[in-house]
Amino acid sequence: MRLCAGIRVDGGRCQAPAMRESSYCLNHDPSPSEAEARRKRASKGGKRGGRGRPITELSPLKVENADIRKKLLAGQLQPGVASVAIQSINVDVRMVATQLKVREQEELIERLEALEAALDARNEGSTWSA
Repeated sequence: MRLCAGIRVDGGRCQAPAMRESSYCLNHDPSPSEAEARRKRASKGGKRGGRGRPITELSPLKVENADIRKKLLAGQLQPGVASVAIQSINVDVRMVATQLKVREQEELIERLEALEAALDARNEGSTWSA
């Protein structure tokens, strides 16, 4: 297995495996055809929490839940009112989870379509049929 010939930002050599028929990995490939895909991947960096989950969407719900609990325990909120408020927060949490699943599915579909297009382009030059 050949290693990528690219140089990392810190000056060290990239340790990723080189792509087939190239001296570079996916992130260091200088070809114009990879430039757009590389730009898209780079723009996503640092914008998401672990595994693409936007942690910031849940933070306000956690704060609101804690506030309701404090008010309930301090006697400032009736149990029935607190219960309905918590149910509403649970609906918000489920909506965030659904939103994440939809976003993940859209990204998977986009990646699958790109792979299919690459496979089709690769097979066009081949004399073999699928």
